[in-house]
Amino acid sequence: MLENELSPYRAFSADEWGKLRQGAEMTLTEAELDNLRGLGETISLAEAEEIYLPLSRLLSLYVEATQTLYGATNAFLGSEAKVPFIIGVAGSVAVGKSTTSRILREMLARWPSHPKVELITTDGFLFPNQILQERGLMERKGFPESFDLKRLRGFLADIKSGRAAAEAPVYSHIAYDILPEEKIRISRPDILIVEGLNVLQPAVLAKEGTEIPFVSDYFDFSIYIDAEAEIVQRWYVERFMGLRQTAFREPNAYFERYAELDDKQAEATAVDIWTRINLKNLTENILPTRARADLILHKGADHRIDRVLLRKI
Repeated sequence: MLENELSPYRAFSADEWGKLRQGAEMTLTEAELDNLRGLGETISLAEAEEIYLPLSRLLSLYVEATQTLYGATNAFLGSEAKVPFIIGVAGSVAVGKSTTSRILREMLARWPSHPKVELITTDGFLFPNQILQERGLMERKGFPESFDLKRLRGFLADIKSGRAAAEAPVYSHIAYDILPEEKIRISRPDILIVEGLNVLQPAVLAKEGTEIPFVSDYFDFSIYIDAEAEIVQRWYVERFMGLRQTAFREPNAYFERYAELDDKQAEATAVDIWTRINLKNLTENILPTRARADLILHKGADHRIDRVLLRKI
């Protein structure tokens, strides 16, 4: 085990982490995994078994222990409220948060004690483009100030308080905007996975001392997907190049103007967007929250997770 006694984390190589599955059986098939991969992701079934099967086992143990604790609290209060276990997944654009979240949702739902697992992304809580334009924030889309944090905290409060159902807005990456007529309805899940760039970001406290909860205050466990910035830049550029033939050509696509760029122009555009917006957001807002995560999954240049860091204190 790779461990620095001064670090708050216990560090494992991929092989060491894989041994912690302790007999848990891999039920995900290659065809199912293929449907869960994001654009450019190369995760294999063997890696899913080595990394995500032990992680799903760990989270299952956490969920069961937390459910017991909530059960004791309900008994004390004379309540029957169902309190979902909430997992936050953070990290840069193009680092693989969505793939990780989808795989975890699928694998966690197969444990017998918590079959109902839901997933939302915080993209739905971005302010609509009209508001971002009015506030001069279109070039800072994805930065903390571009999110309706009050609405996001309200949604999480509804989920955590055991309300019968809570609604979340829907974001379209094709339209690059909120779809005002559409909603995602979440109804009393056993587990809710919340995926987003800045979900571990601390709140800005009010000067008058009003208590403002962090989004992460609602999390029972948090995961940060990590990779070196220059590697993530390459993944972002590769994804941008691929989208020219797919999403950018969809009807009414916001980025339709990029679809006809030649390779040189497209690469230069992708690097410019990465440098001006995504790298700046990563270094200023996202990366500084890494040490707040309960678990860090570190990726190498080939997309494979080569290190797992689990918080010990």
